[in-house]
Amino acid sequence: MGNSDLIFAVAGVGALLAAVLPQVLRKRAFSLPLACLVVGVLLYLSPLDLPRLDLVAHRAAVEHVTEICVLISLMGAGLALNRPFGWRGWASTWRLLIWTMPLTVAAVAGAAWLLLDWPLAAVLLLGAVLAPTDPVLASDVQVGEPVDSEKADDEVRFTLTSEAGLNDGLAFPLVYAAITLALVGGSGWVAEWALVDLLYKCGVGVLCGLVIGRLLGRMFFRARTPDLRLAEHRDGFVALAATFLAYGLTELARGYGFIAVFVTACTIRAAERTHGYNGVLHGFIEQVERLLTAWLILLLGGFVASGGLAALTWRGAAVGLLLLLVIRPLTGWIAGLGGRAGPRERGVIAFFGIRGIGSLFYLAYALGQADFGVPGEELWAVVAFTILASVALHGVTATPVMARLDRMRVRAAEGTNGEPAAQHL
Repeated sequence: MGNSDLIFAVAGVGALLAAVLPQVLRKRAFSLPLACLVVGVLLYLSPLDLPRLDLVAHRAAVEHVTEICVLISLMGAGLALNRPFGWRGWASTWRLLIWTMPLTVAAVAGAAWLLLDWPLAAVLLLGAVLAPTDPVLASDVQVGEPVDSEKADDEVRFTLTSEAGLNDGLAFPLVYAAITLALVGGSGWVAEWALVDLLYKCGVGVLCGLVIGRLLGRMFFRARTPDLRLAEHRDGFVALAATFLAYGLTELARGYGFIAVFVTACTIRAAERTHGYNGVLHGFIEQVERLLTAWLILLLGGFVASGGLAALTWRGAAVGLLLLLVIRPLTGWIAGLGGRAGPRERGVIAFFGIRGIGSLFYLAYALGQADFGVPGEELWAVVAFTILASVALHGVTATPVMARLDRMRVRAAEGTNGEPAAQHL
């Protein structure tokens, strides 16, 4: 059997896992990404002649495949949110973006500086790459399908979903800062970076997302011509059109397409918040996301089984573990002090800072732009190890932790005659 036949067979295995495992593992302490990771490792440890994934040699391919996966997951996250956009309702999200994200970048960069003795540009890149939480692998702790009630999202699931939707785009200015530092050094670039890479590109991303989302929302739900009122035709693949259109146009305008896609999704949802077409769009995009996730994690398992972590040192592993076990929980807890979430919910939000496909994309992108003075194998090893540790740690804890929190929330609501349970958790 040739390699191409094996590839088709493995792709079929991944697709079957994506279809079957969510139901099989629904109430078990074992997530779909973790199952795909284990299967990927086992497949590549077998005598099958599978193609080997070299993240350094195949950097461009990794960049584009992960880019598509993140885009689709951002659209799905935005369509799923039931809570209207606003400063007060999204207060927990803003706290994480304003406090947790920059503190995480600084702490990871500091840990890498002390433990790995890498150049400043490399440690800044590592902090920026690992800072965003992942909308791809965090389905077990995120909101589910869109529903009619604007109050259906509990604080934990809403915060983790909206944070992942926004910080994937907000990581780009930090990645650009690391790239610029590697290329030119010094500090003369900071003012231009702040004006262009931070303010202008973020602003364009938000603006394009709002405009495109409103135009598409009006077309989907209120077009005067029935043939253009796509909500009546129930075609789910239109979500892909919205995703790629928002991303492409925003990138052409030199803005951040990741931000635009998430804002577009939220704006489309707001156009007719209770319309059933939102569920059709989200259902289709969720299936595509699940399929791509299964394939990518299978390949990541193959990367590990093929010796992809050979360049990992105990110091690099320590940086990843510090992020997952100390830095994210601590900075997330600090950001939540005085917020909407109660102490238990705040602890869960702080703990579940899942790292994943977005980190792979940012690293692949950055390595194609500059030399950071560190062998690519070492950077890939640290980032891949952190993702693997996150998949394992959060994959076995998400279901029992969220189930227990849900039970406590129900009891708290019953004990307070239906008052918001978040105040008591």
